Parts: sequence; C-alpha cells; structure tokens
Amino acid sequence: MTFSGLECLNFDNQFTQNLPADSNASNSRRQVRNACYSRVMPTKVADPKLIAWSREVAELLDMDGDPFATNDAGEVFGGNRVLSGMDPFAMCYGGHQFGNWAGQLGDGRAINLGEVLNRRDQRWMLQLKGAGPTPYSRTADGLAVLRSSVREFLCSEAMFHLGVPTTRALSLVLSGEKVVRDMFYDGNPQRELGAIVCRVAPSFTRFGNFQILAARGELDVLRQLVDHTIRLDFPHLGEPSTETYAAWFSEICRTTADMIVHWMRVGFVHGVMNTDNMSILGLTIDYGPYGWLENYDPDWTPNTTDASGRRYRFGQQPQIALWNLAQLGQALVSLFETIEPLQAGIDLYSTYFNTECRAMMLRKLGLSVIEAQTEADTALTNDILDVMYPVETDMTIFYRRLASMPLDGTSDELDVSVLAALTDAYYRPEQLTTDYRATAIGWLHRYRDRVRLEGISDADRRVRMNAVNPKYVLRNYVAQLAIDKADQGDYTLISELLELLRHPYDEQPDKEQFAAKRPDWARERAGCSMLSCSS
Repeated sequence: MTFSGLECLNFDNQFTQNLPADSNASNSRRQVRNACYSRVMPTKVADPKLIAWSREVAELLDMDGDPFATNDAGEVFGGNRVLSGMDPFAMCYGGHQFGNWAGQLGDGRAINLGEVLNRRDQRWMLQLKGAGPTPYSRTADGLAVLRSSVREFLCSEAMFHLGVPTTRALSLVLSGEKVVRDMFYDGNPQRELGAIVCRVAPSFTRFGNFQILAARGELDVLRQLVDHTIRLDFPHLGEPSTETYAAWFSEICRTTADMIVHWMRVGFVHGVMNTDNMSILGLTIDYGPYGWLENYDPDWTPNTTDASGRRYRFGQQPQIALWNLAQLGQALVSLFETIEPLQAGIDLYSTYFNTECRAMMLRKLGLSVIEAQTEADTALTNDILDVMYPVETDMTIFYRRLASMPLDGTSDELDVSVLAALTDAYYRPEQLTTDYRATAIGWLHRYRDRVRLEGISDADRRVRMNAVNPKYVLRNYVAQLAIDKADQGDYTLISELLELLRHPYDEQPDKEQFAAKRPDWARERAGCSMLSCSS
C-alpha cells in the first residue's frame, strides 16, 4: 500500500489568522513584543529518514497508507518540505522556571506547521520538535537528538494508552546530521544523532503564553489570546465575557487536577513542571527529563538540574500544579474586576484534586467510595504508601501482585506467608525485617476487612485493580534499551515497545521481560535513573 496521507491534510490555521504576528520577519534571536508568534521555516536537514510512526495519530489526521512506502513522510516531518496550506510559526511565551520568573522563553526548538481539521471537525496542531532555530532559541541551536526524541515519541503514546491526558506523537525522523550536546553539563560535549518528533495536540498553548503578555503589560494582546483560546479550545463555555473567563479558569484548574491525579496513579514524574511546560488544556506536555517511579519514593526526581532542591519530585507535583495555576491566575487579573473568580478556581483545584485523588487511590485497591468509610479509607490509602516506602518496593509490580493476592477464603488471621505474593515487588528482600512484616500484615488485615465490607470477590477485585494499575509502563531502562539499539541503526525495539504500550493493562505473556523490576545495571546508569534537560 502506498502512502497518500499527506494529500488528506486539511489545514485551517486559526492561530496565525486571528492573532497578532511578530512584525519582524527575520529568524534572529530577539525579544518579540506585542505578538503571539513569529513565522519561521523549519531548517532543512541532510538526510531525513522516518523510523517510527503512530498509526492511531495518523488516523486522527485522516492519513492512511504505508508511510514507509516512500520518503515523503520523512521529508515533510523532517522539515525539508512544507505542504500547501501549512503556515509554520513559533510561539512567544514566558514562564517561571524552578520558581523564578525567566522572562521570554518561547518555542526555541519547536515549529508549528499548522492546524489540521479532520473529517470529524476535530482540530489538531502539528508541531516539529528539533526542527531548527527560531527567534526564541536564545543561544541554543533549536535541534534535538535521537535519545530524547525516542523518549518523547514513546512516552507520548504510552501515556495516551494509559489514559493520561497528553499531547501525542505522530512520527520520529532521523535528520541525517550530528548534534553536539553536553548531556550532563560537565564540559564533555558529544556529537549525537539528530532527530525530529512530530507532536500533535488540539493546541500547544501554555500558561506562559498568557504570562509573557501580562508581564509586559500587553493587555490588549492578552485579551485577544484569551478570547481566541476560548472560542477555539473551549467553545462549550460560550462567547468570551467576564463570566466566561471565570468558567474558563475554573475548567483549567479542574483539568490540570485531573492530569496530576493520573500522574500520581501511574507513577509518572514530569521532572520540569515550569509554567511554560503547563498546557492550558490540562495535557501532559514537553517530555524532557521525565521518569517513571519504580521503587516508590515520593522524594524522587529524575531531573539532574533538580537534584538538590527536588522542587519537582513525585510527591510535590500536586502542590507545584497549584502554584503554577496561581501564577496563571495572576497573569489574568486584568480580565476581572475582582480576584474572587480566580480564587474560586484555585479553591476548586484543591477541593477537586483531593476528592479525585482519594477516589483514585481507592480504585487502585479495587474499592469504591463509601462516604461512611471516608476517614477509615483515607487512613487505609495513606498507610499503603507507608507499606511501600520503608523498603525498596516497585510500585507498578506491587499493585499488580496485590490484585492477584487471594483474600476470599483467608482465615481471620493472616500470616507472613501471604507476603510471598508480593515478593516480586521488592528490590532488596533483606529489607523485610520482622517489624516491616508485622506492619504489612497489619495493613493487609485492614484491607481484607474493607474488601469484605464491600462484598467484592477476588475475581472482581482483580478486574477492577488491573484496569487502573498498569502492567507495563515505559520504564527508564527499557526506553534506554531502545535508544541503545537505535544508536546502532536498529529501530525494531522502538516499534516493539510502541505495540507493547498500546495495551499497558493487558498481561501480554510473551512480553514479561518488559514488566520486570529495574535491573541493577540500570540503578545508576545515565538515562535510567537521572536525566538532564539536554537534548
């Protein structure tokens, strides 16, 4: 089958048509004023080669056929060919980085190709990451390397299939060029393979798009951007007005809370939750130095830049999201006569997150919310974390093994032997002291009693738990294995993992090796434990 998908793309570029553009047409590094974007063309590369493709994302864009049949997809999504109807541009935005205002940031290595309207009237922005410099690149080269691009491509799709709100990834293209990167900022730069990911989302608008306009006092442009965002991305709220602005901010707070609840459910750590990396749609965006929690540790961060302060550690993510929303609220103050609607949104985040997080933790245990059990259930879900934390426990494996633990026919007394069902979840069995075993058994007693209270059979509980606790996540070491092979010109593991991660809750018996605990060789290896923002 040939590839005819490119001819199907129906571009309808509302962002560039309706919002003010940078008046300077040159692609020079500068401060961009009174504009939401700068038009800029992708940099042509030496030898673009398509190496990975998401058929589900292609279907969203009404694309069909075999993209590997010709090199057309590589040419377009490598940045060498601009199709009729595309209107490439880079966004202007600012942001708080690690809690400090950083001023103008912008799309320094991302170039939006345009908005595609599919046959279902869904709008999708196509964006190339690593397609060359823009006016917002500052001192950087605007490029990306293979290792980070593999991680972005796979994680975007893995998160979607896990049910986590996320941007998507259509393609992964090798540029045929080398890119110099100092991976650990230690003065040892290396030449690495260059690559480009085509990211797809209804919108890539961030908190920082609004912040930069407010910080500069460009309030007319701010209102234009807000009104455009509501009309295109939140049309169900009605025409822009003071009341609509309030409803809009509340919805942002709610969808952001939903996203964080999902992160906590699957053990995902974003690693760099700056306000310029927060989607206005409540989508996970910008897969850089992220990581998957393997041994449960609420203080863990995968980002080397954050190693000392641990601002973006796993357990802190809900509070950081709230802080970021407060910064967005400050940027929107000029739209309101009082701050009360903004405070209402912030309060909604806290209330909604706490309610949804409590329900999520119960679902992970196969339980339902029973109002009469609120206090006891909160203690139960809090205390399971105390069972995992004192010893090195693989969170993903722990919940799957707990789902399989027989509780139906147990006697009133549970003994140490029942912990055998959890053995695979422990990295260091020697840590299972007598005191720990007593704590774990005590918690299992309470859990068994709560299961009996709800009258759930072991079979039903297993089905419930396995629907929300994944068997397969993109473990850091597994992603690194795919990167290692790709560096040698073997892209088969990328494709194999993409297929595996399409079904993260299924058993997939022939893929058990990808559900295993992190091996010892990956404990301290670069790319498996800690990562930098370098890409």
